[in-house]
Amino acid sequence: MQTYKQELTVTKDHLDHLNHVNNIEYVRWVQDIAEAHWNSKTTEDIRNTYYWVLLSHHIQYKAEALLGDALLLKTYAVKSGAVRSTRTVNIYNKSTNKLLSTSETIWCFMSHKTNRPVRIPDELTHLFS
Repeated sequence: MQTYKQELTVTKDHLDHLNHVNNIEYVRWVQDIAEAHWNSKTTEDIRNTYYWVLLSHHIQYKAEALLGDALLLKTYAVKSGAVRSTRTVNIYNKSTNKLLSTSETIWCFMSHKTNRPVRIPDELTHLFS
């Protein structure tokens, strides 16, 4: 499995009323890194032909992130079926290597032409395995 990584720093805009990262930010980061991973591995032609929709999302919050924390996000595809793919995203405090959250998302592969699920081509499955 190929791991895709991103780094970010917690800003004031990420915080909630308790002064730690708002849960919705973790969800946004999970979605954003999945999209970035897809974009890094595919051509514009592929992206104009296919897209993904989120079917299921499960996230576990293990520790808080605070203003100024440097975070490391890691994602990889766990498994792929005919039209679905399961992805894991782990978010760490970069300086302590502490796991802050882990998520598993299930995505459905779609055709832009039909807006219906379509079988994931083998060449795309191999890009992420």
